[in-house]
Amino acid sequence: MKYMIYKFLFPSKANDTRTSLLLLAGRIIIGLLFMNHGIQKWNNFETLSTTFADPLGVGSSVSLGLAIFGELACSLAFIFGILYRLSMIPMIFTMMVAFFVIHGSDPFQEKELAFVYLVVFILMYIAGPGRFSIDNILARFIKKRK
Repeated sequence: MKYMIYKFLFPSKANDTRTSLLLLAGRIIIGLLFMNHGIQKWNNFETLSTTFADPLGVGSSVSLGLAIFGELACSLAFIFGILYRLSMIPMIFTMMVAFFVIHGSDPFQEKELAFVYLVVFILMYIAGPGRFSIDNILARFIKKRK
């Protein structure tokens, strides 16, 4: 079990340089774009907290806080590749809720951005953070200590 958690958090499969650079560029670009949504929500917290959708039944303010966490804090971890896959779970969940619940009955044009983010996040989750990530540095450090 301990080994499975270690492999999940710190994938040790080394990627080639070109693939790792592509993953790094993707993390930075997508992460900054997604983070912008969280910053907008954070800056308008007072206004949004009264009208924000509450699909989980925990209250508008808490739902907004969870969305901000998924879009802002997790995006930062995603960009730097620290606890990469763990940080992506709230990001994927947020986009699943946006696509299937919040915009579920809307035309595809309304929910297209949530779908694009969802697909990219799932693909990036599968691909892993690449060589140029804090997780990779931590994995190498942990292996040396064994």
